[in-house]
Amino acid sequence: MDIDFKCTMCGKCCHDLRLPLTASEAVAWLEAGNDVEILCEALPWPEEPPADNLQAAQKRRRSFAAMSGSLPARVVVIFAGTHAGPCPHLQPDMRCGIYEKRPLVCRIYPAEINPFIALVPEHKMCPPESWTPGSSPLLRAGKLVDSDMLALIQQSRDADANDVPVKQQVCALLGINHAGVSNEGFVAHSPDRVELLAALRQASSEPAVPALSLTWRFVSQRRNTVDVLESVGALGTLVDANSTFGFQYLGLSAGSD
Repeated sequence: MDIDFKCTMCGKCCHDLRLPLTASEAVAWLEAGNDVEILCEALPWPEEPPADNLQAAQKRRRSFAAMSGSLPARVVVIFAGTHAGPCPHLQPDMRCGIYEKRPLVCRIYPAEINPFIALVPEHKMCPPESWTPGSSPLLRAGKLVDSDMLALIQQSRDADANDVPVKQQVCALLGINHAGVSNEGFVAHSPDRVELLAALRQASSEPAVPALSLTWRFVSQRRNTVDVLESVGALGTLVDANSTFGFQYLGLSAGSD
């Protein structure tokens, strides 16, 4: 597959987003007076998968070990810069006000960071004219051809793995221990900006694994999922439209069973 791409500066990718950030980017985002959510997902991990399971290896690399009741699990945490409407750094002419210091994910878009997700133009916010053949080459035979982009993607993946102890420490410091079930949804925690910034600074300077790890709860909008998890010793929480918790549930699909 060959894909060409040229940004039209439409600004669609700079509106109403949860922007994945590295730990250092999250600190800068908060210091600028912006908000950061903590998105959590977890998956049961009763035993180590085979070494040739590359997708499991990817999950392991960017997660930390935890317990949910008596069930071993792994938890993936994402720091997400949030904004309703335009990004606080978006200028009236659709230019980025922090272009030289913009987050990695912004530099990489519309390419994919996850090696197991294919780039599909129809899934992106960019208008059709961004993908006009004959513009700047992005993919050739399904492979990224921009060496600078490839380096940024590797930098992002490395940061994702290196930030894991910081993320675990931040969750422990803030008492965050609810996560969505992988492939079903995320739990979005919205800690106080000042408290989160303090926790990030502490964890970044001393990213040691907490002596007492938190017990995590799986959160799902599917009754069957919660029942299955509880049947194998995990702690589960069922959410629905009327649920009131100290977090927001972001389901990847509607409905329950």
